[in-house]
Amino acid sequence: MIALFLSAFVTLFVVIDPPGCAPIYASLTNGASAAQRRAMAIRAVGIATAILLVFALWGKQLLGVLGIALDSFRIAGGIMLFMIAMDMVFEKRTQRREDRANKLSTEEPHVEDVSVFPMAMPMIAGPGSIATVMLLMSRANGVAERGVVLGAVMLTLVLMLGALIAAGPLMALLGRKIEAVITRLLGVLLAALAAQFVIDGIKASF
Repeated sequence: MIALFLSAFVTLFVVIDPPGCAPIYASLTNGASAAQRRAMAIRAVGIATAILLVFALWGKQLLGVLGIALDSFRIAGGIMLFMIAMDMVFEKRTQRREDRANKLSTEEPHVEDVSVFPMAMPMIAGPGSIATVMLLMSRANGVAERGVVLGAVMLTLVLMLGALIAAGPLMALLGRKIEAVITRLLGVLLAALAAQFVIDGIKASF
Protein backbone atom coordinates (compact mmCIF):
# COMPACT_ATOMS: atom_id res chain seq x y z
CA MET A 1 0.00 0.00 0.00
CA ILE A 2 2.84 2.39 0.85
CA ALA A 3 4.56 1.65 -2.46
CA LEU A 4 1.30 2.19 -4.33
CA PHE A 5 0.68 5.47 -2.54
CA LEU A 6 4.20 6.76 -3.22
CA SER A 7 4.03 5.74 -6.89
CA ALA A 8 0.63 7.38 -7.38
CA PHE A 9 1.63 10.50 -5.47
CA VAL A 10 4.90 11.01 -7.37
CA THR A 11 3.16 10.50 -10.71
CA LEU A 12 0.36 12.93 -9.91
CA PHE A 13 2.73 15.48 -8.38
CA VAL A 14 4.87 15.46 -11.52
CA VAL A 15 1.91 15.72 -13.90
CA ILE A 16 -0.14 18.30 -12.00
CA ASP A 17 3.09 20.12 -11.10
CA PRO A 18 2.26 22.47 -8.17
CA PRO A 19 5.69 24.20 -8.28
CA GLY A 20 5.23 24.88 -11.99
CA CYS A 21 1.69 26.26 -11.61
CA ALA A 22 2.63 28.57 -8.72
CA PRO A 23 4.60 31.16 -10.75
CA ILE A 24 1.93 31.26 -13.46
CA TYR A 25 -0.77 31.82 -10.84
CA ALA A 26 1.34 34.59 -9.29
CA SER A 27 1.57 36.37 -12.64
CA LEU A 28 -2.13 35.89 -13.46
CA THR A 29 -3.21 37.35 -10.12
CA ASN A 30 -0.75 40.22 -10.14
CA GLY A 31 -2.46 43.23 -8.58
CA ALA A 32 -5.10 41.22 -6.71
CA SER A 33 -5.32 41.41 -2.95
CA ALA A 34 -4.20 38.55 -0.70
CA ALA A 35 -7.83 37.69 0.07
CA GLN A 36 -8.73 37.60 -3.63
CA ARG A 37 -5.75 35.37 -4.45
CA ARG A 38 -6.67 33.00 -1.63
CA ALA A 39 -10.32 32.82 -2.73
CA MET A 40 -9.39 32.14 -6.37
CA ALA A 41 -6.89 29.47 -5.33
CA ILE A 42 -9.48 27.66 -3.22
CA ARG A 43 -12.07 27.88 -5.99
CA ALA A 44 -9.62 26.65 -8.67
CA VAL A 45 -8.50 23.63 -6.63
CA GLY A 46 -12.10 22.84 -5.65
CA ILE A 47 -13.28 22.76 -9.27
CA ALA A 48 -10.25 20.73 -10.36
CA THR A 49 -10.88 18.26 -7.52
CA ALA A 50 -14.46 17.71 -8.66
CA ILE A 51 -13.34 17.12 -12.27
CA LEU A 52 -10.60 14.66 -11.32
CA LEU A 53 -12.85 12.74 -8.91
CA VAL A 54 -15.51 12.31 -11.60
CA PHE A 55 -13.00 10.82 -14.02
CA ALA A 56 -11.34 8.76 -11.28
CA LEU A 57 -14.62 7.15 -10.17
CA TRP A 58 -16.50 6.88 -13.46
CA GLY A 59 -13.83 7.17 -16.13
CA LYS A 60 -13.79 3.40 -16.74
CA GLN A 61 -17.54 3.37 -17.37
CA LEU A 62 -17.12 6.26 -19.79
CA LEU A 63 -14.52 4.27 -21.71
CA GLY A 64 -16.93 1.34 -21.83
CA VAL A 65 -19.68 3.49 -23.31
CA LEU A 66 -17.27 4.75 -25.97
CA GLY A 67 -16.05 1.23 -26.71
CA ILE A 68 -12.43 1.90 -25.75
CA ALA A 69 -10.41 -0.93 -24.20
CA LEU A 70 -8.69 -0.10 -20.91
CA ASP A 71 -5.34 -1.39 -22.20
CA SER A 72 -5.59 0.94 -25.18
CA PHE A 73 -6.17 3.82 -22.81
CA ARG A 74 -3.11 2.75 -20.79
CA ILE A 75 -0.93 2.89 -23.90
CA ALA A 76 -2.38 6.18 -25.12
CA GLY A 77 -2.11 7.71 -21.65
CA GLY A 78 1.49 6.59 -21.34
CA ILE A 79 2.35 8.21 -24.67
CA MET A 80 0.66 11.45 -23.57
CA LEU A 81 2.59 11.45 -20.30
CA PHE A 82 5.84 10.84 -22.18
CA MET A 83 5.16 13.87 -24.38
CA ILE A 84 4.53 15.97 -21.26
CA ALA A 85 7.79 14.67 -19.81
CA MET A 86 9.72 15.70 -22.92
CA ASP A 87 8.23 19.17 -22.72
CA MET A 88 9.30 19.41 -19.08
CA VAL A 89 12.88 18.26 -19.79
CA PHE A 90 13.29 20.80 -22.58
CA GLU A 91 11.27 23.50 -20.73
CA LYS A 92 8.65 23.81 -23.48
CA ARG A 93 5.84 23.27 -20.96
CA THR A 94 6.99 26.20 -18.81
CA GLN A 95 7.31 28.41 -21.87
CA ARG A 96 3.77 27.59 -23.02
CA ARG A 97 2.38 28.38 -19.58
CA GLU A 98 4.21 31.71 -19.54
CA ASP A 99 2.97 32.54 -23.05
CA ARG A 100 -0.60 31.71 -21.99
CA ALA A 101 -0.25 33.92 -18.93
CA ASN A 102 1.12 36.81 -20.97
CA LYS A 103 -1.64 36.43 -23.56
CA LEU A 104 -4.36 36.51 -20.92
CA SER A 105 -2.82 39.49 -19.16
CA THR A 106 -2.58 41.51 -22.40
CA GLU A 107 -5.87 40.51 -24.03
CA GLU A 108 -8.04 40.50 -20.90
CA PRO A 109 -6.43 42.90 -18.46
CA HIS A 110 -9.65 43.58 -16.56
CA VAL A 111 -10.56 39.94 -15.88
CA GLU A 112 -9.75 39.15 -12.27
CA ASP A 113 -11.16 35.68 -11.72
CA VAL A 114 -8.81 33.07 -13.22
CA SER A 115 -9.97 30.21 -11.00
CA VAL A 116 -11.99 28.33 -13.64
CA PHE A 117 -9.87 29.17 -16.68
CA PRO A 118 -7.00 28.70 -16.99
CA MET A 119 -6.23 27.44 -13.46
CA ALA A 120 -8.83 24.70 -12.82
CA MET A 121 -8.77 23.75 -16.51
CA PRO A 122 -6.44 23.12 -18.18
CA MET A 123 -3.56 23.80 -15.78
CA ILE A 124 -4.65 21.59 -12.86
CA ALA A 125 -7.28 19.25 -14.30
CA GLY A 126 -5.94 19.07 -17.83
CA PRO A 127 -5.81 16.13 -20.25
CA GLY A 128 -2.59 14.83 -18.71
CA SER A 129 -3.85 14.79 -15.13
CA ILE A 130 -7.22 13.31 -16.13
CA ALA A 131 -5.50 10.53 -18.08
CA THR A 132 -3.12 9.89 -15.17
CA VAL A 133 -5.93 9.59 -12.61
CA MET A 134 -7.81 7.15 -14.81
CA LEU A 135 -4.67 5.10 -15.44
CA LEU A 136 -3.83 4.88 -11.74
CA MET A 137 -7.38 3.90 -10.82
CA SER A 138 -7.40 1.23 -13.53
CA ARG A 139 -4.29 -0.36 -12.00
CA ALA A 140 -5.77 -0.37 -8.48
CA ASN A 141 -7.37 -3.64 -7.36
CA GLY A 142 -10.10 -3.48 -4.74
CA VAL A 143 -11.57 -0.73 -2.62
CA ALA A 144 -8.46 -0.33 -0.45
CA GLU A 145 -6.09 0.33 -3.35
CA ARG A 146 -8.57 2.69 -5.00
CA GLY A 147 -8.80 4.57 -1.71
CA VAL A 148 -5.00 4.83 -1.61
CA VAL A 149 -4.94 6.32 -5.11
CA LEU A 150 -7.68 8.79 -4.21
CA GLY A 151 -5.67 9.71 -1.10
CA ALA A 152 -2.67 10.48 -3.32
CA VAL A 153 -4.92 12.63 -5.53
CA MET A 154 -6.20 14.59 -2.55
CA LEU A 155 -2.70 15.09 -1.07
CA THR A 156 -1.43 16.40 -4.41
CA LEU A 157 -4.33 18.85 -4.65
CA VAL A 158 -3.78 20.01 -1.08
CA LEU A 159 -0.15 20.73 -1.97
CA MET A 160 -1.36 22.54 -5.08
CA LEU A 161 -3.60 24.72 -2.92
CA GLY A 162 -0.69 25.51 -0.63
CA ALA A 163 1.55 26.33 -3.60
CA LEU A 164 -1.04 28.69 -5.11
CA ILE A 165 -1.66 30.49 -1.83
CA ALA A 166 2.08 30.89 -1.27
CA ALA A 167 2.84 31.56 -4.95
CA GLY A 168 4.44 34.97 -4.47
CA PRO A 169 6.78 34.06 -1.57
CA LEU A 170 7.54 30.68 -3.18
CA MET A 171 8.78 32.27 -6.40
CA ALA A 172 10.96 34.68 -4.47
CA LEU A 173 12.43 31.76 -2.50
CA LEU A 174 13.10 29.36 -5.40
CA GLY A 175 14.13 31.62 -8.21
CA ARG A 176 14.09 30.81 -11.92
CA LYS A 177 17.22 28.62 -12.05
CA ILE A 178 16.23 26.29 -9.22
CA GLU A 179 12.73 25.94 -10.65
CA ALA A 180 14.21 24.95 -14.03
CA VAL A 181 16.40 22.27 -12.43
CA ILE A 182 13.47 20.78 -10.47
CA THR A 183 11.28 20.76 -13.58
CA ARG A 184 13.89 18.85 -15.61
CA LEU A 185 14.42 16.26 -12.88
CA LEU A 186 10.69 15.67 -12.54
CA GLY A 187 10.44 15.37 -16.33
CA VAL A 188 12.98 12.54 -16.44
CA LEU A 189 11.12 10.71 -13.69
CA LEU A 190 7.80 11.14 -15.47
CA ALA A 191 9.29 9.79 -18.72
CA ALA A 192 10.24 6.55 -16.93
CA LEU A 193 6.77 6.23 -15.38
CA ALA A 194 5.13 6.88 -18.75
CA ALA A 195 7.23 4.15 -20.36
CA GLN A 196 6.04 1.75 -17.64
CA PHE A 197 2.41 2.60 -18.44
CA VAL A 198 2.99 1.75 -22.10
CA ILE A 199 4.78 -1.51 -21.22
CA ASP A 200 1.92 -2.54 -18.90
CA GLY A 201 -0.64 -1.81 -21.61
CA ILE A 202 1.22 -3.81 -24.26
CA LYS A 203 1.73 -6.75 -21.91
CA ALA A 204 -1.95 -6.84 -20.98
CA SER A 205 -3.01 -6.61 -24.64
CA PHE A 206 -0.98 -9.66 -25.62
